[in-house]
Amino acid sequence: MTVAITTHALTKDYGMDRGLFDLELAVGVAEIFGFLGPNGAGKTTTIRLLMGMIFPTRGSAQVFGLDCQKEAVAVKTKVGYLPGELPQFGGLRGSEIVAYLAGLRGGVDPTRVKALAERFELDLGRRFREYSRGNKQKLGLVLAFMHRPALLILDEPTASLDPLNQQTFYELLRESREQGATIFLSSHVLSEVEHVCDHVGIIRHGLLVSVADLDELHHLRVHHVAIEFAGAPPIDAIRAAEGVSDVRVEGSRVRCNVRGGFEPLLSVIAGRGVLNLVSEEPSLEEVFLSYYRDQKPLESAAT
Repeated sequence: MTVAITTHALTKDYGMDRGLFDLELAVGVAEIFGFLGPNGAGKTTTIRLLMGMIFPTRGSAQVFGLDCQKEAVAVKTKVGYLPGELPQFGGLRGSEIVAYLAGLRGGVDPTRVKALAERFELDLGRRFREYSRGNKQKLGLVLAFMHRPALLILDEPTASLDPLNQQTFYELLRESREQGATIFLSSHVLSEVEHVCDHVGIIRHGLLVSVADLDELHHLRVHHVAIEFAGAPPIDAIRAAEGVSDVRVEGSRVRCNVRGGFEPLLSVIAGRGVLNLVSEEPSLEEVFLSYYRDQKPLESAAT
């Protein structure tokens, strides 16, 4: 496998068990890799280490064979980067920000910039301070994609985007990958990485606990389900159904958790007088706390 990103024992120790610890990771060229975890898990720290913005306590990271600390300038020439929060550009217009950063890169095709702005419905004539949070995020994406980088490193890229612009973003990801680009994106939204990623690294408390492809992510899909019956609920059948856990009974109402698909549960309640069924997806924080509470970190992980 040709590798775009590699890390070896990459660690940033902030003390008090905070930071990133002994990250071993390999991301292949032309791959969309999702870095998934709850807020505060270490995703942004990893990205800042890859970008050479902070120094590791120990370990190393490489982008296309370039050391992310010793050759940080060379790394940045190959990367389109979207930070978790954009710098404050104040009174500069969107077009001026684009021109400034394009100049630092030695020039960018203006037709590419125009096309990206049109796809995101972004007015580059407005001043940065006049942009909404969503428009600031769109500008950040234009800046990341405009020079057709070999590697895109994107920190929570769909934050503040409406559903239509999220779809535009997903289309851009696929197009970039088809053109040979590698994408490394962080997210705390499970459905987002399921939507676009080839592989996913799962991080919790600064430790990599899993690397999986999409087919392996079904074990994380958990729903809280509440069912109301016309008569007595079939409790024993519900408890015995595959994927069902934590069954609680309140008269004619049953609450439970369902991991994976709904078919086993639906098959045992069919024809049993179901009056109402409500399903809610828990936050990723809840999923990680319940599923990975006792998981140990990976000693080595490679896609």
